[in-house]
Amino acid sequence: MLKFLSLSIIFITIFLLTSFSSTAQKVKEPKALSPEWSKPYQPFRIAGNLYYVGTYDLACYLITTKQGHILINTGLASSAAQIKANIETLGFKFSDLKILLTTQAHYDHMGAMAAIKKMTDAQMMVDEKDAAVSADGGSSDYAFGGTSSFEPVKADRLLHNNDTIQLGNMQLVMLHHPGHTKGSCSFLFTVKDEKRSYRVLIANMPTIVIEKKFADISAYPDIAEDYAYTLHAMKNIPFDIWLASHASQFKLHDKHKPGDTYNPDIFIDKQGYDAALSDLQRQYDKKMKDD
Repeated sequence: MLKFLSLSIIFITIFLLTSFSSTAQKVKEPKALSPEWSKPYQPFRIAGNLYYVGTYDLACYLITTKQGHILINTGLASSAAQIKANIETLGFKFSDLKILLTTQAHYDHMGAMAAIKKMTDAQMMVDEKDAAVSADGGSSDYAFGGTSSFEPVKADRLLHNNDTIQLGNMQLVMLHHPGHTKGSCSFLFTVKDEKRSYRVLIANMPTIVIEKKFADISAYPDIAEDYAYTLHAMKNIPFDIWLASHASQFKLHDKHKPGDTYNPDIFIDKQGYDAALSDLQRQYDKKMKDD
């Protein structure tokens, strides 16, 4: 009997270890396209209760309230410790995170999402069109699918265009901006400091990530129409400050250096936003013509 129990325990242990190993192996994060994606960056106050807590190029944003905090994007899987340290460096409790959001379900913005969700028990909210990709870790992504590139995360709430996310005195409006992913989105909200209020747009810029002809992407038949919709919709958003999913997209490092004093006005850059959108429009028009 004891021999049977011993063999059973050994078998179960081997089974569990094999199962765990098999599950772990399913997630294979691609090599970062740039060392700047994981390079540490000093966190800082952008405007009011909005802070930058990401890496040198993968932008992550903290919005604080007395009822808890909101985190937008998490960078790569290895970024969890950096984000936690950045939040604590600013004087806030990592455990006070209540809501997790993402601008797109790609590994460079979702890599640490599952880990942070487990660490904080925060609610994950995602654009409905990115829910499936989020839940399977990117394996069903139309451009980079096939294997899971980040740990799967099941959303606690599915968001639709113009839905409101509320925590404490903060209200964020999610804007559905598909193309880059099926559920790419931007966030629009107001923060205020001791002097004034700022209307902030965290924009997911509609960069084209695939070389195939749009007509040949069977997994995303509406891709051309979605890009056209997003490029048009993003031209008509009123804001004071604009930010993006990558620091390089809104030229963070030209505007702010580590140790600089608080200065929200440096992020008031409608001209830069318009120029970035115009460039993306040209890329889209060229692709449509070449296709």
